[in-house]
Amino acid sequence: MDDAEFTDFVAHRSPALLRTAYLLCGGDHAAAEDLLQEVLERVYPRWRRIRDRAEPYVRAALVNAATNRWRRRSRRVAETPLVWDGPHPAVAGPEQHVLDRDRVVRALATLPPRMRAVLVLRFFDDLSESDTAAALRCGVGTVKSQTSRGLARLRELMAEPTPQRSS
Repeated sequence: MDDAEFTDFVAHRSPALLRTAYLLCGGDHAAAEDLLQEVLERVYPRWRRIRDRAEPYVRAALVNAATNRWRRRSRRVAETPLVWDGPHPAVAGPEQHVLDRDRVVRALATLPPRMRAVLVLRFFDDLSESDTAAALRCGVGTVKSQTSRGLARLRELMAEPTPQRSS
């Protein structure tokens, strides 16, 4: 087994794969780290067979693991979030970019896992329709329809005004 090649892949591709996992997990950074670690642990024993197509394989594994995680979580009792989920104060400048990104991640988190996976792979990972279809093991038509519906839903969510806190 070529440990150096696997280590090199992990070192160079982990930031992009972690971003994918983060978006698939609905903005939960800790869950994204766990998801990526779990997938890399499962990929390591198969490395010799998949190393020529490692990145698409790992992205597909991330989507599958995120979907399975969502299924497991949907069977559990709902948890109460410990973070403040209230409206953000009005800001200007570079801080607004951070708040906008947060709104996009929160909006993505409300989408069904498959639709979220299509949008993440298409627009954040910049995969083509056919590459996305291959990663998700579905047809290009499914990718197109999920993209259309997902973008429409994101537009609706992003158009809703963010309530502002009064001072």
